[in-house]
Amino acid sequence: MPSSPSLQSSRDRPKPSLPSFGMIAGICAMLLVGMLFGASLWVLAAIATAILVGANWFLANTWTDSTIAVRRSGNVEHKIGSQFEVEVTITNRSRLPVLWVLVEDLLPRNAIQPGTVSTAALAIDGDRLDVMMLWGGESKSLHYEVTCRRRGYFQIGPTVLETGDLMGMYRRYRLGAEPQYVTVLPNVVPLSRYDIGSRRPIGEIRMRENVMDDPTRLRGIRRWQTGDPLRSVHWAATARTGTLHSKIYEPSSIAGATLVLDLHVATNPSEHEPVRSDLAISAAASIAHALHDAGEPFGLVSNGRDAADRIRTEGWVGDDRVRDVVKDAASMQSESDRLMPVTQMATRGPVALREMIRTLARLERTDGLTLAELLVEAEAKISSETTVLVILQRCSPESLAALIGLSRRGRAVAVIVNTMDINDYSAAAGPLIANRIPTFHLASAEAVSDVCREVMTR
Repeated sequence: MPSSPSLQSSRDRPKPSLPSFGMIAGICAMLLVGMLFGASLWVLAAIATAILVGANWFLANTWTDSTIAVRRSGNVEHKIGSQFEVEVTITNRSRLPVLWVLVEDLLPRNAIQPGTVSTAALAIDGDRLDVMMLWGGESKSLHYEVTCRRRGYFQIGPTVLETGDLMGMYRRYRLGAEPQYVTVLPNVVPLSRYDIGSRRPIGEIRMRENVMDDPTRLRGIRRWQTGDPLRSVHWAATARTGTLHSKIYEPSSIAGATLVLDLHVATNPSEHEPVRSDLAISAAASIAHALHDAGEPFGLVSNGRDAADRIRTEGWVGDDRVRDVVKDAASMQSESDRLMPVTQMATRGPVALREMIRTLARLERTDGLTLAELLVEAEAKISSETTVLVILQRCSPESLAALIGLSRRGRAVAVIVNTMDINDYSAAAGPLIANRIPTFHLASAEAVSDVCREVMTR
């Protein structure tokens, strides 16, 4: 899991500013007028104002420096529907009481606000904003619960502390607790079976059509016919009967797959989001899980963007008053190229499955590579021993040409069309079926368990 960024240390934070030049100039002017004209009232007013300004400046800075926040929970992973608690402890380290401090734990707006066709990704139960009074050495907690409703990668925090003097002359903002990062894993639907295979012989599953014989699977013998290769001659039966006989083999295949997930904004329209993209990711995770259970290889290629990379490049946009500070302190500083596809080489094992599900959970739509560009960029990384299983919503002419070209170059290609409308599915599947590329219709979450039941042959 990507590591969380650390906040600025106390020595790196900007030092508290002194009273403004205009305020100091006004106090000096009052004092000068009183001394020149012998007006003791002006002198007293200047002295009182200076004391008041200095005391408020001292209190604002003292309360800011003495208030700290500590987050009790760290980076976690959860399933859809689960709940977790967030607790931030605010402590006054000084002996002076802090008469007021406003504590707010920031959350991404797109995660807590419902969309046009779906509920909010995170549901909050409790207050993540509070105003506290802390006596010397006292600690109080900000506590709330978060319910995970959709998959994704979310930043919880950072905690922003706001305080100041009693008269509102000085206002101080500070980052309190560092953020935590929560990964909500996609739903994995158990598949009844998975029979999509590539055409590599000597495989694990038997094919219904005789595409390529497996010499390790002997089905029977028959009389030799013209065109039978000599290596298929059954010499024992030939010697026993005195007539040439040939061996008959069963066709077989490798059932592994490299999942190609299209998440480009042009082919994944916003009016269907995030329902359709979540459904595609759930289908991909379910297929990978089925392949893992069958001991077959599985891989991933996607033009989507990793949400961890988004946080690295864009950081966090929070309160307008502290936006720059929060962004500098809470954003990850490493670089990310949006045109670089997300890839995971085809392999087996629980570690690879866990990593793939985590990657699928963090994927988001992007305007980088199109599906056609993705296939050109990542073709060399796709294992020739696995089926290229493409999951898409819309098949543009460029994508269609890329898929047909991939099939004609000897790759086993299958396409899952992720759309509810049967007319949209027919429009996308027609040209693919005409070029002997099997297609499947992913209409809803209930169809995930049935979408891979048919046997795919080239």
